[in-house]
Amino acid sequence: MSAQRYPLAGPAKIEINDVAPRDGLQIEPVVVPTEGKVAFVNALAHCGFARIEATSFTSARAIPALADAEAVMHQIERVPGVAYTVLVPNLRGLERALSCQPDEVNLVMSCSETHNRANLRMTREQSKAQLTAMIDEAGKAGVPVNVSLSTVFGCPFEGDIPEADVMALARRFADAGASGITLCDTTGMAYPNQVAAMCEAFQRALPQTGLTIHLHNTRGMGLANAIAAWQTGVTRFDAAAGGLGGCPYAPGASGNVSTEELVHMFASMGVDTGVDLDGLLAVVGGLPALVEREISSQLLRAGPRLRTHQPPAWMAEHFAGQ
Repeated sequence: MSAQRYPLAGPAKIEINDVAPRDGLQIEPVVVPTEGKVAFVNALAHCGFARIEATSFTSARAIPALADAEAVMHQIERVPGVAYTVLVPNLRGLERALSCQPDEVNLVMSCSETHNRANLRMTREQSKAQLTAMIDEAGKAGVPVNVSLSTVFGCPFEGDIPEADVMALARRFADAGASGITLCDTTGMAYPNQVAAMCEAFQRALPQTGLTIHLHNTRGMGLANAIAAWQTGVTRFDAAAGGLGGCPYAPGASGNVSTEELVHMFASMGVDTGVDLDGLLAVVGGLPALVEREISSQLLRAGPRLRTHQPPAWMAEHFAGQ
């Protein structure tokens, strides 16, 4: 049976932003040394990614694992064609980030009041005012801004978030000058038709604003949700090598959707990701040594779907002459 008889409609080419160096390493119990982070970013860059979120300019007290943000940004190789983005939580972090020449800064707030207070220690109104000021400052420096909206598809404290609340925040920041918005499934609460509905609503409301989808695999629906977003025309996806990541202020959160599994799925469907899967799997194969634990990548264990194996040795003798 030919898969070509059952085509799925969606863009022929997508772009993947690997967030593992930031979103993954920030919550690992082992603090990866600067040279390990730099090597990780450089290795990903040579796999063909369009974007890599290299680090976060958060206070060392809040996230000690990324206290070396400046050192990482100064030491990484800037591979042509790769955009190096950084997460920035506040104006002080923005000042630090801008001194390191990022290609884009990623700001963040939550659609949920409770989660925003837990994660950022601010009300949503305070976050909206701060992010608007940060967009203005980054614009003066000529650095593009993306705003990531957390808990878009559900909050562990409040439940579902009204679509209107999400769209109001997205429109506010787009109007303020953000070139892109990321809709984040922070705790893996999303399901496919919900993702499709939210993506369609966003693209109707803000057709000129770049849309990225950030998915977690907490409940095993990460790849299904990616397909749902892709079928609405979404071309930009966050993912993390090895499925690293989570959220320290969201109960039950586990890793991001695995980059290698996302690449493998889309490549199997004939969708161009620009990523060298074999090269990426080699990088992922080194992650257990980097983070000093086993990782959850199913693809690393099983291999790509068309990787063949030698049949059992006994078969040659058993079927000799047949």
